[in-house]
Amino acid sequence: MSYYRHHVFFCTNLRTDGTACCQRFDAQAMRDYVKQRSKELGLAGPGGVRINTAGCLDRCAEGPVLVVYPEAVWYTYLDREDLDEIIDEHLCNGRVVERLLLAGAAPESG
Repeated sequence: MSYYRHHVFFCTNLRTDGTACCQRFDAQAMRDYVKQRSKELGLAGPGGVRINTAGCLDRCAEGPVLVVYPEAVWYTYLDREDLDEIIDEHLCNGRVVERLLLAGAAPESG
């Protein structure tokens, strides 16, 4: 069994050359929001949810992006409402939010 039920990595990469990057979508603030909300909901901690910052996940052109493990589900999002849906559906109830999946990022079937 995994130490965390869900481990969420937010790309917060900032590219200074003007190319696409997740930080241009305020990714660090969005990650901070999800971390705080997971604590408020009692999801955070061992056996629950861990929210982490990641460097470049190499999908910035599709960004902003986050990935949820152990399922390896890749999401994009636009705002806090999208993140709330990921929290409520995926992190709380184990249901993938199909509309926010990155192209080619469908979870593997068991």
